Amino acid sequence: MKKFIAKYMLAVGGLLTLNGCSDFQEINTNPNAATSVSPQMLATNLILNITSVSYLDPALLSKAINHTEFPNSLQYNNLGKQEYSGLVVLTNVEKMIGLAPEGPLKNSFTGLGKFVRAWRFYDLTMRLGDIPYSDALQGETGTIRPAYSTQKEVFLGILKELEEADQAFSQGANFAGDPIYNGDVTKWRKVVNTFALKVLLTLSAKESDTDLNIKSRFNTIVTTKPIFESSADNFQRVYSDVAGQRYPWFKLNNQGLIYPVMSTMIVDKLKDLDDYRLFYYAAPSPVKVAAGVSPSSYDAYRAVNPSAVYSDLTAVASSKDYSNLNARYSELANSEPIYLISYSVLQFMLAEASLRGWINGTPASTYYENAIRTGMQFVANNTPDNADFHHNRKITAEYITAYLASPKVKLSGTPEQQLEKIITQRYLGTFLQAGFDGYFENRRTGYPIFPINPLSNNNTDKDKIPVRWMYPDSEINYNNDNLTKAIQSQYGGNDDYNQKMWLLK
Repeated sequence: MKKFIAKYMLAVGGLLTLNGCSDFQEINTNPNAATSVSPQMLATNLILNITSVSYLDPALLSKAINHTEFPNSLQYNNLGKQEYSGLVVLTNVEKMIGLAPEGPLKNSFTGLGKFVRAWRFYDLTMRLGDIPYSDALQGETGTIRPAYSTQKEVFLGILKELEEADQAFSQGANFAGDPIYNGDVTKWRKVVNTFALKVLLTLSAKESDTDLNIKSRFNTIVTTKPIFESSADNFQRVYSDVAGQRYPWFKLNNQGLIYPVMSTMIVDKLKDLDDYRLFYYAAPSPVKVAAGVSPSSYDAYRAVNPSAVYSDLTAVASSKDYSNLNARYSELANSEPIYLISYSVLQFMLAEASLRGWINGTPASTYYENAIRTGMQFVANNTPDNADFHHNRKITAEYITAYLASPKVKLSGTPEQQLEKIITQRYLGTFLQAGFDGYFENRRTGYPIFPINPLSNNNTDKDKIPVRWMYPDSEINYNNDNLTKAIQSQYGGNDDYNQKMWLLK
């Protein structure tokens, strides 16, 4: 995959940014370079674009780590304004499909294009609410100030595009240009349908909406469509020791390795559950180790509450008595793959769906236990057998069995208590994974409960976690009439972090 990515990104990068006068192009023509773009090149560009995610911001917003370099805005609940730049890559979708030859290959590229569109529009509407959708990306046909679609219309459109993507892939052929699944259309059908389940679960507050028909749609996908069957199906980026393809936290990529401080949201919960993932996620406090505490002892790990004021956080950092990230993240160029959706997460989703009565036949506890088991196996299988990486607390099959039998872990209690366990375990299992899922799941379910400190909270309401980003200045400047209508219809004219979008009402 190393040469594959480098080759296609070089070609696509050059071909998509050509500009200037003809004399300049004639003088600087490289006779050995590609002179035309292919659907395969555009496919690579699209896939790498949607799988390139921030490694720091999601962890801060989901309260999984603290950062001491400066008072990061997301760490202190100032979400800021969300630009629409993530949609720019979608202008290549129609170009990719148009360049594909007629027949099964065109179906495959059509399926990919619809999936990428659904992915990008989902991410944007999750952050803002109503967005341009039906009229978006129509600049070449003269629509430069697109009207806003309601969030419900956007979600209906996303679900329709995912259905069409699955249908297209089902009539497609394996294709070149895919750095994730090597063009395997069966794998792509699985990720399309697994993502559709995620979208539907996002809409859990709208279960009674007959236009959405969430429960029936969910059940139909689970019972009739291909979905993830193991961690081998994960939608993930795999890293290697090649420039530009190393793990994001790797020491050669990252000059900020001294700044992370583990959060009590992770460390204290793992301690309470006697969960060995602590020894894979975190490093022991050097002060505790110097005092004779074993790195294999839970007592060697110290975290900071993510709502602590910045001066208190930096005081702990100065003392050196805290847990940083585990050394495996910084020492391994090919550390664990970073997934956007995983088999383990799917199992958590199915556990919740079973709990809600959306699917039948398998109890929620079975999905829940499988989610934890496969998540732990993912961590263990992607960690070399090195004491610095697991601190002699290895996650084994025997340990997992004992862990699942713990009363604190077993899925029991009221439906609400079971939901809390499912979402909390999903949160713990996706440490430094799955993008902003930790934040979005907390926003949807309230779990796990994020601490709030009015003294450190930079939200406009000091007693709340914000529930959305604000619209960008670019829309205010260039599409203000349509934006104003959208803000008025959704939020009574108040574009604020605490206004609840349609899917949260």
